[in-house]
Amino acid sequence: MPPVMKASALLAHAVEKLEASDAIDHWQKNRELYEAEDLLMHAMGGQEVELDEDVPPRVRRRFEAMVARRAAGEPVPFIKGYAEFRGIQVLARPGVFVPRDSSEFLAEQAVRRLRARRSPVHVDLATGGGPIALAVANEVPKAIVYGADLSPEAVALARTNAKRAGVRATFVVADLFTGLPKRKLAGKVDVVTLHPPYVPRDEVRDLPDEIRAWEPTHTLTDQSEDGMGLVRRAAHEGPEWLARNGWLLVEVSPDRSREVMRILRAAGFREVRSTKGGDLKVTRVVVGRRPA
Repeated sequence: MPPVMKASALLAHAVEKLEASDAIDHWQKNRELYEAEDLLMHAMGGQEVELDEDVPPRVRRRFEAMVARRAAGEPVPFIKGYAEFRGIQVLARPGVFVPRDSSEFLAEQAVRRLRARRSPVHVDLATGGGPIALAVANEVPKAIVYGADLSPEAVALARTNAKRAGVRATFVVADLFTGLPKRKLAGKVDVVTLHPPYVPRDEVRDLPDEIRAWEPTHTLTDQSEDGMGLVRRAAHEGPEWLARNGWLLVEVSPDRSREVMRILRAAGFREVRSTKGGDLKVTRVVVGRRPA
């Protein structure tokens, strides 16, 4: 049986192991500490961790096993089985895009615009397990919310998440807009959100193991040469679905935001700009109003 250790010592050892991992992208300052604390709290059944408290051997074993999985590149939401997203516990499963903390800003942008509408309608494209659609449905309960994804597995998980969260949202298998109920939604959607797979097809092999080895390829790239294929489609097809003065919101990395703005402007969208916010500020949300 392993000896009893203080939480501070366990965390220090975990951080050292995570920092030494080649499978993890060390892009955020203190990321390894945040993840180690999150995993230790999970190992302790959700209890707050006091650094000077003794950690029981069984908890230590569980924690060290989770740290080993993380050091091998497995995303934290898969290890825990869920992610927290704007106050909602979203189940996470291999085969479905991992919920991103950074996407909370995309949800925030959508919520702010929808609250100003009398009868708001929201569509979240490439919804994955549904975190953005669920957050909108939770925070704007009067809204009609749809989530669409090409993957039946993702849609099934999103429906489960909606049931667990007790929110009203409809999830459908669809190729962007193709598959959504046109009679109900065409010309009536106030906000369309999209976190597209925007990695150029030849750059997928260069992604960190924690992404490339654990996430389905179709959630990382649309197989276009520049990774902008789905963004172009959304910009081209979106006006037919958006209500007057409706918004298209696209989440991308900072280095792709100018390209997305050019695409939206070329499609006639108005008030196009790149926005950033939230605690992480590692992504941008490019926004644009429907062409007049």
